[in-house]
Amino acid sequence: MKNKIELLQDKIKQAHLGGGAARIAGQHKKGKLTARERIHFLMDEGSFEEIGMLVTHRSTDFGMEKEKYPGDGVVTGYGNINGRLVYVFSQDFTVFGGSLSETHAEKICKIMDMAMKNGAPVIGLNDSGGARIQEGVVSLGGYADIFYKNVQASGVVPQLSAIMGPCAGGAVYSPAITDFILMVENTSYMFVTGPNVVKTVTHEEVTSEELGGASTHATKSGVTHFACPNELDAINHIKKLLSYMPQNCEELPASIPYTPGNEVREKLNDLLPQNSNQPYDIRDVITETADEDSFLEVHKDYAENIVVGFARLGGRSIGIIANQPAYLAGVLDNHASVKAARFVRFCDCFNIPILVFEDVPGFLPGTDQEWNGIISNGAKLLYAFSEATVPRITVITRKAYGGAYDVMNSKHIGADLNYAWPSAEIAVMGAKGAAEIIFKKEITTAENPEEKWLEKEKLYSDIFANPYRAAERGFVDEVILPDQTRIKLIKAFKMLENKAVKNPRKKHGNIPL
Repeated sequence: MKNKIELLQDKIKQAHLGGGAARIAGQHKKGKLTARERIHFLMDEGSFEEIGMLVTHRSTDFGMEKEKYPGDGVVTGYGNINGRLVYVFSQDFTVFGGSLSETHAEKICKIMDMAMKNGAPVIGLNDSGGARIQEGVVSLGGYADIFYKNVQASGVVPQLSAIMGPCAGGAVYSPAITDFILMVENTSYMFVTGPNVVKTVTHEEVTSEELGGASTHATKSGVTHFACPNELDAINHIKKLLSYMPQNCEELPASIPYTPGNEVREKLNDLLPQNSNQPYDIRDVITETADEDSFLEVHKDYAENIVVGFARLGGRSIGIIANQPAYLAGVLDNHASVKAARFVRFCDCFNIPILVFEDVPGFLPGTDQEWNGIISNGAKLLYAFSEATVPRITVITRKAYGGAYDVMNSKHIGADLNYAWPSAEIAVMGAKGAAEIIFKKEITTAENPEEKWLEKEKLYSDIFANPYRAAERGFVDEVILPDQTRIKLIKAFKMLENKAVKNPRKKHGNIPL
């Protein structure tokens, strides 16, 4: 028995070494942690249980049978994060560059199946050179198996992807299907085709960082939700993200203890400029309304005309979508619409109530927007809100113009409660443009057209550029003092906690993708 125990211990030791000391040193030299070190920092101490440690590949082509490593380039298993069960896979770049083989894929699929059966989140730590070329189509099939599992798990359990090295070719589609992507600046990148292929096909000279680095995907493409300065920061972001989510679609997000105090927020009374065309930062409204230091912004550097993220209100987890007047006046455009729609759908998948702060002058006009599909992209946000069955509340702080008023979680598309501040302007368009259309003849024939225009603009503004017409119709449930916003919202979300919606029977809707 002693010899058998020693044999097992040797195999475990070999598995822990990955591709060997030299390759581990090379990983560290690049400023990267190893697969096992990442798991160590991610999981509660002593909680990780590995599955498939001794799995090896089955390939016999190109002399591969002579080079085998226990685990085959990916560490998989389960454990706890802040006491909650999670499943994790961590690709090991020291073994065949983390390349995906048939058995590597089987290990990942196995823990994804377990996650769905047991209702717990899946976290993928990606660091891979792509498909293992020596295995050919078998490796490609492994990727497709993972993609299929990602889709099956979507909306069942939260799926988080951290890109901690290369992620290229087919490898990018698994993270793209998951709920949130985190990337590490300067050491990770994602692209379908690399710089060499790009140069050959399009003659563009571009580096890996420019083509698919963390900054590129955080600002230009919106592929990544978080760009983190280092791997430890990315790991801490994963832990914080998880704290706002339930384990699965059948559960509610965990609340944290909260002791009620003075909920009046007097600063909100003075946040908005006197001139309704002047900008302000909607984040100030969010931070004043939400529990202290609880707001975690998502997609911070992408489509900055809309702000989305998680927060807590009276200890309860909520998702926030807010127009940002400080950027492009808070208009809705292609990127903002898709960014917000995706976030709304995630919240609805996992029973996270939605709070909307609305200050929107409309959709961004122009050929660029129209030719790039603002109609279908705006419809995605409209669809996402209309489809959502979680508690939904809107607070109109200032402008709510045109079709954008409808789209931003209006009463007409199923919002549960709609509040407006006294500063709210709910109308088809701004008073200046409306006056020009309605009173065009009077203005053009007047002795002083400019003076007449201002007179008619004030007339329209007095009638429509306020919240009271909407309140009279019941489209706004209450016009509230800004400093009472937090009090109203805490009570309203408490009232809505048992909300139940029975939708028409269907296989699934057809969102305008």
